[in-house]
Amino acid sequence: MAPALLDAANWSTCAVCAVMKVPQVAAVLAARSARGLSVGSLALELTGFLVFLKYQIYYGYPLQTYLEYPILIAQDVVLFLFILHFSGNMKQALLYTVTFVGGWYMLALQKWIMDLAMVRVT
Repeated sequence: MAPALLDAANWSTCAVCAVMKVPQVAAVLAARSARGLSVGSLALELTGFLVFLKYQIYYGYPLQTYLEYPILIAQDVVLFLFILHFSGNMKQALLYTVTFVGGWYMLALQKWIMDLAMVRVT
């Protein structure tokens, strides 16, 4: 009974995360405007998700414990690109991409960097 309940909870969490940002993305597309959305707050959220995901991968946790984070990251990236597009700052997308990808690889250079990043994000 308990494993079935845990599986149901795991898959329902993933299902909810799969559609979590869809209403926000749809609203931005319908309005063709990113007014009221903050690039900074979305960047902070995305940074937190990336650091947590890298931490989970670095320490070898099972995929089921963090499966929702890649889904949330993908939705955040899509929303991030729409915000940059509708605010006319698409040229900054390359800078953000280099920063996030570079940060992703920098986190795993040393164990203390990973641990420090988790302390600062939480």
